Amino acid sequence: MVLVVIALLLGVGGVAVLVALDPGGDTSGPAPRTDVPTTVPEPAATEPPAPGLAPFYSQTLAWSVCPDDDALCATLTVPLDYRHPGGETIDLAVLKVPAEDPGRRIGSLVVNPGGPGAPGTDYAASAAAVFRDPLLEVYDIVGFDPRGTGDSAPVDCLTDDQLDDYIATDPDPDTPAEVAAYEGWVEAFGEGCAERSGRLAAHVTTIEAARDMDVLRAALGESAMTYFGASYGTKLGATYADLFPDKVGRLVLDGAVDLSISSRELSLEQAAGFETALRAYVSNCVEQTDGCFLGDTVDEGLQRIRQFIDDVDAHPLPGSGDRELDVGNAFYGIVLPLYSRDYWTILSQALRLGLEGDGSALLRLSDLYNSRGSSGYQDNASEAIYAINCLDDPYAIPADQVPANLPDFEAASPTFGSVFAWGLTTCGGIQVRSTEKPRTVRAAGAAPIVVIGTTRDPATPYDWAVHLADQLESGVLVSRDGDGHTGYNSGNDCVDGAVEDYLVDGTVPEDGLSC
Repeated sequence: MVLVVIALLLGVGGVAVLVALDPGGDTSGPAPRTDVPTTVPEPAATEPPAPGLAPFYSQTLAWSVCPDDDALCATLTVPLDYRHPGGETIDLAVLKVPAEDPGRRIGSLVVNPGGPGAPGTDYAASAAAVFRDPLLEVYDIVGFDPRGTGDSAPVDCLTDDQLDDYIATDPDPDTPAEVAAYEGWVEAFGEGCAERSGRLAAHVTTIEAARDMDVLRAALGESAMTYFGASYGTKLGATYADLFPDKVGRLVLDGAVDLSISSRELSLEQAAGFETALRAYVSNCVEQTDGCFLGDTVDEGLQRIRQFIDDVDAHPLPGSGDRELDVGNAFYGIVLPLYSRDYWTILSQALRLGLEGDGSALLRLSDLYNSRGSSGYQDNASEAIYAINCLDDPYAIPADQVPANLPDFEAASPTFGSVFAWGLTTCGGIQVRSTEKPRTVRAAGAAPIVVIGTTRDPATPYDWAVHLADQLESGVLVSRDGDGHTGYNSGNDCVDGAVEDYLVDGTVPEDGLSC
């Protein structure tokens, strides 16, 4: 069973996670800094959008050195329900990496890695790997865990053991028993979120997280929002711009989500995006001078991968310790390295081992995708993505309608299409409904918003960026010809220069810039 638009889980921050697979890599990082300031000037007063929100907009963040990092941590308080600001509140985790050159500091750059569900504090903490010096030198990099994620009142839907079983389940059920198990998880997930998370489960929408962002802007003392969002973070940023167009400063939306099309169309186009990325990976393998272990042609290589997935479905492979590589884990393990061309070699190593009967490397990749460590899950990303996506749009079809959708999805992706078709059932069990009304996002009156698309992006297909730039009245499109998810800091000087000139100097790129 897959989550609706499942592959939005990682933005550009996901590239750092695979370092753990390289036994020769130095993952120790720099020595902790001891000269980090812990106080900041009192932020300027900011007029709240409604009188009842004044206590939240007048907050001052109390920064302190993070327990396990050299960055600064703070807590932001926001209302659980913006319709009732005098009621229950929740606390959001915030992390800041101060500008490296305080004398040239411009202000705060709020960042989000995507998901929905990926912790923004982790993204900011990895700023040195995610962003380049021109931004690190002049901006405080600020990440927050959106409501319902990370350390910000995280939603809880399943036990860890249940989550293991859920992720391992065949995402393309092909027997009556597998279909029954799949349908059981659809109901269990929805019921679990409602039972284990209570009122919070109905208040983790993208719209509410965007409202939180404006409270954060005020607490940071910024008169305008400067923001970098990747993957799902583009939806969050675009929603913010639509809600608060007069507060938009410099916004960059990288690996854009198309906000104008249906959930079904999003899934269909994403299936095609992953097929394109997989074909590019196999093509690269076939072109190697020493031959490709998957076959002599792209079609042979794709068929071998499909057969391998079927074989794991029938006979799970030994994994790590007492864990096996089930077919669901195999799917995630193959998908993750497609996010970056740099990790195609890791995918080849894992597939070679898998074809030899060792599923440990693919299981490790699956665990990385789903934020699972050796002793359990490191965050709630796999639950938050369900809770947020299904609250934003509870669209779902019943299982008996999946066969009618298979031809379209299998035409878009012979390898993964059926998985995404079954994913259309995901939100069928949701027990709660959003109190926010859907919006047609236009961001009328906002300053220029830079939207980046990559031509062979598996998770957020290039056309999504074209469409989002067109939907936003001030959208400016920058196109990267390349592989992998998102465009900034991916080895393209043209994209990097356009982003940095815009965020640092305010120079708006030419609309339609092709890199």
